[in-house]
Amino acid sequence: MKKRRFGLGVIIAILLVLISGFGTLINFITDYLWFQELGYTSVFLKQLFTQLQLGIPFFIVIMALTYFYLRVLKKDYYKKVEITGTQTASEKTINKISLGMGFVFAFVATMTTTTQLWFEILKFTNSTGFDIADPIFKLDISFYVFKYSLLTQINSIVIGLVLAFVVLTFVYYLFLMSVRRPKMFESKPYDYADQSATPNFAGVFGSRIGVNQDNLKEILALASRQIMILSGVFFLMVASNFFLKQYSLLYSQTGVLYGAGFTDINVSLWEYRILIALALISIVTVVLGIKQKKYKLALSVPVLMILVTILGTGLSTVVQNFIVSPDEINKESQYLQNNITFTQKAYDLNNIVIKDFPVKNNLTKQNVLENQATIDNIRINDYEPAKQFYNQTQSIRLYYLFNDVDVDRYVINGKYTQVFLSAREIDETKVGEQWLTKYIKYTHGYGITLSRVDKVTASGQPDMLIDSIPPVSSVPEISITRPEIYYGELTNNYVITNTDEKEFDYPSGESNVYSTYEGDAGIKLGLFNRIMFTIKERSLKILVSSNINANSKILINRNIKERVQKIAPFIHYDEDPYIVTVDGKLYWIIDGYTTSSYYPYSQPFSDQSSVNYIRNSIKVVIDAFDGKTNYYIVNDQDPVVNTLAKIYPDLFKNIADMPEALKAHIRYPNMLFSIQAEVYKRYHMSDVKVFYQGEDLWDISYEIYGKERVLMKPSYYIMKLPGEEAAEFVSSLPYTPRDKPNMTGLLVARNDGANYGELVLYRLPKEKLVYGPMQIESQIDQDTTISKEFSLWGSTGSDYIRGNIFVIPIEDSLLYIEPIYLKADNVNSLPEVKRVIVAYGDRIAYEPTLAGALNSLFGTGDGAVTDPGTIDPDAGGDLGVDQLIQLANEAFKNATSAQKNGDWASYGKYIKELERYLTLLAPEPATTPNTDTTQTTTQ
Repeated sequence: MKKRRFGLGVIIAILLVLISGFGTLINFITDYLWFQELGYTSVFLKQLFTQLQLGIPFFIVIMALTYFYLRVLKKDYYKKVEITGTQTASEKTINKISLGMGFVFAFVATMTTTTQLWFEILKFTNSTGFDIADPIFKLDISFYVFKYSLLTQINSIVIGLVLAFVVLTFVYYLFLMSVRRPKMFESKPYDYADQSATPNFAGVFGSRIGVNQDNLKEILALASRQIMILSGVFFLMVASNFFLKQYSLLYSQTGVLYGAGFTDINVSLWEYRILIALALISIVTVVLGIKQKKYKLALSVPVLMILVTILGTGLSTVVQNFIVSPDEINKESQYLQNNITFTQKAYDLNNIVIKDFPVKNNLTKQNVLENQATIDNIRINDYEPAKQFYNQTQSIRLYYLFNDVDVDRYVINGKYTQVFLSAREIDETKVGEQWLTKYIKYTHGYGITLSRVDKVTASGQPDMLIDSIPPVSSVPEISITRPEIYYGELTNNYVITNTDEKEFDYPSGESNVYSTYEGDAGIKLGLFNRIMFTIKERSLKILVSSNINANSKILINRNIKERVQKIAPFIHYDEDPYIVTVDGKLYWIIDGYTTSSYYPYSQPFSDQSSVNYIRNSIKVVIDAFDGKTNYYIVNDQDPVVNTLAKIYPDLFKNIADMPEALKAHIRYPNMLFSIQAEVYKRYHMSDVKVFYQGEDLWDISYEIYGKERVLMKPSYYIMKLPGEEAAEFVSSLPYTPRDKPNMTGLLVARNDGANYGELVLYRLPKEKLVYGPMQIESQIDQDTTISKEFSLWGSTGSDYIRGNIFVIPIEDSLLYIEPIYLKADNVNSLPEVKRVIVAYGDRIAYEPTLAGALNSLFGTGDGAVTDPGTIDPDAGGDLGVDQLIQLANEAFKNATSAQKNGDWASYGKYIKELERYLTLLAPEPATTPNTDTTQTTTQ
């Protein structure tokens, strides 16, 4: 009967384990199939194989050690204790239970250890040297970044195992007492001779075995040898712990700096060394004390360690407050230098190129004309208005959405040009909840929009270079031949392709165009895979749908952010992927960062993060059509990415393997640039005394955006930097002195070619006033003409929006440029660029176009600045034929878009504009007919 119950219990336990692990098994199989599709099975299996390589030997060793340890406990117990005649378990049963306890103990220890340590061990064994030694212990930085964390975790785990063995010892002796009743307890409250009661394992913790102070002493006496051994191991690990804690001083925040300071080196370090010695001494005193039953001797040194810790804390406070603080600059000087040097290295600030920029403000009309490439790319559009415009005019259907606007550069009509791009994705919340529609029919977005950042239509809207469905390009260098977007920022659902039901491709007039997926992505849905994904997605329709055939494929993990996170979770990713078009195809690029919180003496970049080392060493390229995901190393000088490449050799490719056309679109990410700029506010100071006194603290400039004062963010530009030969793609941020509005520096990140990643600080003169962005904003507010127009716009059913202010260095001077938007109060209205402000020195120009503002400042005539931006439609007869044709074309495009969207009010408005421009174009009645002109304007 007992055997049947035991067997039934085992069966139930096995079923419970299988049920609980079933979901894990399904996820493992489907994930394996997905990694296999990508060609990254080695990446997927690395964790499993590493955990098995570590876990199996560790489990065997711990289980054997535990079982052997329990057998020794049992043997000692039998030697030391006289057993009464009554027994409740056979020797064979006791051995089985001992083996079971060893199995459970080893399993828990193994799972805990391998889960925590597998990746740390891989970093340890594949570590790459930094070739930089810390200034205190003279160890290579790689020790801290790749090894220190593992050593501290191993130390903690061993201490935990020792304590677990102590508990196991106590529990096992209680178990033995319950099944082999010791005669020494017969006089206690529980009478083991009483056969009316059956002792059980739970009861041994209470009065059933009469546990009291005397009996506890007996148990301790039984386990004295084991406790001696475990105590020795414990204090050896305590000594190791204090040895490792020495290195934690390099992340101390005791004094005025981050990292080991005067008090840490002269008090805390010696405190740890004393504690190491005392812990080693404790091994001897504790063992002798337990062996000789001199418990005061056993506890004497551990108590002394507690006293040393208390005294050390108090002494640190005294030294810091009464010795260091009164003479902080001298006491902390060398340690401050360590903090400055290593923080600059950790954020790659030590390689910033510093150039003095005189700000002579001696620009001439000729200077402006010679920098036409810079002028032609000054952004007068903004992200949010452009996004609104795309969604209202280019979404075409309710279920399309432009999620984000990205900035990039392309060669357009032979010129290096900055543009906005946005992907037209399916908004999965707008296609309905029918399974067929959601997962088989609406599978992909379609195409992109592209417009210049520096040019708007006559009505102040982005001038589209690529628009419509299918994509229509007016740029000879760019055409979209593979517009389908199966992988993107909004593709959160799985989809099934190559079914008997054709996919919706794109709308065409009153009907739709359908297609079948032609890409390589997807997992074939054979019977086994259909069953697996039916369970994983909890949808029986995958299994029973008659539309799914032998050629059908399921596309999963299509959200590009989640996709890269699943492939390589050990990399930190930028929150802003951007789309590019190359050779007719669409690709997403995501910046990947290697980080660490263990760079000695380096200040964490924020209070919310412990990260104190960062590099943008990885570019991830994802094909929007077939989901192919490639990881490229762009910084082979980064030891962290080199270590990752050793761990995952099949994951990473060299940047040399990236196609040149794609390489032309990588950019220095603004996320990293912002972090570096934030840290550099203080760490541009290399002189210790200046740094300590905060004599030259900087702030990132503020600006007025909309109508609010906001912190400036990095902006991308195409400009010819001072002293350079050609225009290039850069990002920049202006600095002001702390709590002052004037400008003190301009930090620039270069993006192109061999100069990629180079940071340049244009240091402005301190001996004269250089206006900062907020001072220019104040001048704008004080300009009577501007303020009157702002007031007028705000009182006529519309309102103005101030765009970003741009600080543009040209030759030895600075220009400040700010576009002004006008927006009607109704919900569906779009912001339109109506004015451009250009500030130079003490002068401000406020005109409908950028060219007009520049010409107002620097003169007109034969050498007038040409305008890539707006054409003023109010100019009427002053406009030339080419300009009128351009305006007519824009009006026609706008009218067509309004007609498609059913916006008949706007349609009528644009038709009237078109009539006006055609009238202005029309010659005298006796000349060329209007039909020819119409044909010209609608090309």
